[in-house]
Amino acid sequence: MINETQIEETLDKMFRELEFTQEPAGLYDPLRYMISIGGKRIRPRLCLTSYALFKDAFSEEILEPAAALEIFHSFTLLHDDIMDNADLRRGVPTVWKKWDANTAILSGDVMSIDSWRRMAMVPKEVLPQVLELFTTTAAQVCEGQQYDMDFETLKEIPMEEYMKMIGLKTAVLIACSAKMGALIAGQNPLICDYMYKFGYSLGLAFQIADDYLDTFGDPKIFGKNLGGDIANNKKTWLLVRALEKSGEMEKSGVIDATHGKSALLRAMEFSGNPQEKFAKVKEIYEAIGVDEDAKYEIIKLHAQAMDYAGMLGLGKVRYEILHRYADRLIGRTK
Repeated sequence: MINETQIEETLDKMFRELEFTQEPAGLYDPLRYMISIGGKRIRPRLCLTSYALFKDAFSEEILEPAAALEIFHSFTLLHDDIMDNADLRRGVPTVWKKWDANTAILSGDVMSIDSWRRMAMVPKEVLPQVLELFTTTAAQVCEGQQYDMDFETLKEIPMEEYMKMIGLKTAVLIACSAKMGALIAGQNPLICDYMYKFGYSLGLAFQIADDYLDTFGDPKIFGKNLGGDIANNKKTWLLVRALEKSGEMEKSGVIDATHGKSALLRAMEFSGNPQEKFAKVKEIYEAIGVDEDAKYEIIKLHAQAMDYAGMLGLGKVRYEILHRYADRLIGRTK
């Protein structure tokens, strides 16, 4: 079995030595820039971790597809930044701001193509399954992004619809990463399915944790200023739950109109000082206990992920590797 130190060393080396075509520089420099600004690398790390549970050494058969997962994810961020009109990504200018939107679109396209090129380097024995998994996942991520954009024009959405959206936009790629490692390691369909379900539950928990931290996190730990979601009226787990819960509580007389649904809607529509808006919305969230609801949901999904990990029958040492990965992913909210 490959240990966690080896996983981290391999991951670091992989992205330090990652190479793209040199010319034309105007097309490929944005790719190098996007990869260089880093990130949590959670998808390739999970892919390598999954593979490491069943193998004694890394080889090119897993390194290229693991890199492909991060390159594809970076491509989606590059295009998301254009759609969101975002100026910064990880504290530095986004590609479309540093170059221009047309360059970002075209560089994103070739980044996506590069991810498929690397994914096709898997052993021929699993190539059909790997490409089917990756292609299905890529389409689902786009579907999730479309739902997210559709939600921008709606005042309210059901929690079921929100969970479906984050399942597509965020969880499926993490689930794909988990399954990919097991699939390339030659594991049977049942093991691969449990790895997928582990990753999917963890992906949902990760997105809800990200929503939670944007309002209730420590900026020094979270890595960015709080309140961006509230300022942009973004549909998050917190807002969906708050609208749902405040309406129920106000109707039953548990709370008065000060923290009711109408007050929350007015606060979200406030166009004055962003800090004032953030403070008011956060106050309502705390008054009706949405912060605690979010933490409970994250813990529940984390436990669900670990239940699937337990079904793998890997033994204590390997189970603990997955447990530490899961804790690391969502530990900022615990």
